[in-house]
Amino acid sequence: MTQHDLDILASDQERYAAEERLRFAVEVGRLPLEQLASRLDEVHASRTRGDLEVACRGLPAPGPRDALVVDRAPTSGRFVAGIFGGFHRKGQWVVPPRMTFWSMWGGGKVDLTEARFSSQETRIRAVALWGGTKIFVPEDVEVDVRGFGLFGVFDKRAARRTGTPGRPRVVIKGLALFGAVVTRTGKH
Repeated sequence: MTQHDLDILASDQERYAAEERLRFAVEVGRLPLEQLASRLDEVHASRTRGDLEVACRGLPAPGPRDALVVDRAPTSGRFVAGIFGGFHRKGQWVVPPRMTFWSMWGGGKVDLTEARFSSQETRIRAVALWGGTKIFVPEDVEVDVRGFGLFGVFDKRAARRTGTPGRPRVVIKGLALFGAVVTRTGKH
């Protein structure tokens, strides 16, 4: 950042990002818990971006995949259906601990690659009856696929028993009857 950027007034979103940065630093052992309250006070009192940088001094900025499990409410319902139509979930959203995807004479795409999880383990039930659902999972999470295809396909190619340590686990169960549930790694 240039000196000019540091003099710009801080937004609420930038303060929230600084709070997350401090909490993450405590979580991974870079900042002692005893210092968290005083650093958060500095963040709340910050007027400029430079003040926020001072409050987060000595801490690396989190990478794009840090803090996958968050302490926030899910931003999607637990039941998503595509009946004679479709559904789509993608981008930055918070996944509930349990979800059901129902495709009947329709289809859906669910992209978890930019999502955050509200629980260390997420259980997804995917049912495709004469329809289809594609689920895109991040490369660094553990994925367990246990579905069954009856005159259909329940693809298990993205299943991985090991992910990066400390990362979330996604369990996908369900049924594909004259339809398909396909799980892929990476973005669509």
